[in-house]
Amino acid sequence: MTQTRLASLDVFRGITVAAMILVNNPGSWSTVYKPLLHAKWHGCTPTDLVFPFFLFIVGVSIVLAYSKRLERSVDRKSLIPKIIRRTLTLFGLGLLLHALPDFDLVGIRIPGVLQRIAIVFLGAALIFIYTPPKRLPFILMGILLLYWFLMQVVPVPDYGTPNLEPETNLGAWMDRLLLSGHLWSQSKTWDPEGLLSTLPALGTGIMGMITGQYLLSKNSPEDKVIQFFLWGAISIVAGLFWDLVFPINKALWTSSYVLYTGGIALQFLAFLYWLVDLKGRDKWTGPFMAYGRNAITAYVASGVVAIYCGYIKVGGTSLKGWLFKNLFASWLPPYLDSLLGALTLVVILWIPLWWMYKKNIIIKV
Repeated sequence: MTQTRLASLDVFRGITVAAMILVNNPGSWSTVYKPLLHAKWHGCTPTDLVFPFFLFIVGVSIVLAYSKRLERSVDRKSLIPKIIRRTLTLFGLGLLLHALPDFDLVGIRIPGVLQRIAIVFLGAALIFIYTPPKRLPFILMGILLLYWFLMQVVPVPDYGTPNLEPETNLGAWMDRLLLSGHLWSQSKTWDPEGLLSTLPALGTGIMGMITGQYLLSKNSPEDKVIQFFLWGAISIVAGLFWDLVFPINKALWTSSYVLYTGGIALQFLAFLYWLVDLKGRDKWTGPFMAYGRNAITAYVASGVVAIYCGYIKVGGTSLKGWLFKNLFASWLPPYLDSLLGALTLVVILWIPLWWMYKKNIIIKV
């Protein structure tokens, strides 16, 4: 298969980023439909699928981006500088969002969404460049089993018994040890994008790489769709069984969560691949293609807009609060007003993204 850019993958990425922006920016956090919130701890809501979907896409994209170069026997070391530059750029953008609007670096949060994407990209890209494809499933299972062992067998210093509670699990202890004062402001004692849980997040990226390898295989497109649905179902079931002893948990990024969400991502990509690339039913995809082609730009822009709308004051409240009250809350019922507030930001950001898409302007990060 010579095709290295799939319309379905761009659509998948666009849907994912638009969903990220939607769930991160409700009109009011006090009135949000439950499916648009993360699970309180164990469990998985539709919102909990969004981040692993993106990391899965990162893995697929790595394979599509670097396979041809490796086939041409390009010196593997020559790829490293670009990989490192992209890693540092993503990580730096994440830190920038956390530093806005006043650039107080004393207590800046170091982990974050873009930071995790950066680290997963770095690890997955290096694994892909230097590891034979047949070893990827074994690396994946090794990572998931190692994380299970660390979280459920290794005693937690200062607490003793291994556990999965928010503040006393091994990952939270490690975050406080190495990043004290630089963690998620809503907890300050642990971080949902913490250090140790980035290890299984790499597993999500590897699942995407395994998928990308099969996309480039000589198997027929129809066979790929069937295999993706089959292996997606197997992964989902395996995740649900593992959930019985190692609960599905987004904040901990448990091994069961990797398999469960990775299986759903695989099946969703299979559906889009069948619908868009094979059947050519793509008239509806334009808005998502616009988001997908400039995904990181869209995410960063949404963060900047949200930060400054909360920072700028209007009539004794924030600009966001003033706009929400006057445009939505004044005439719409609760929950619906919050949803439309989030959708409005998605649409506003889509306008320049659509122009960029039409002009084929892609800001590469």
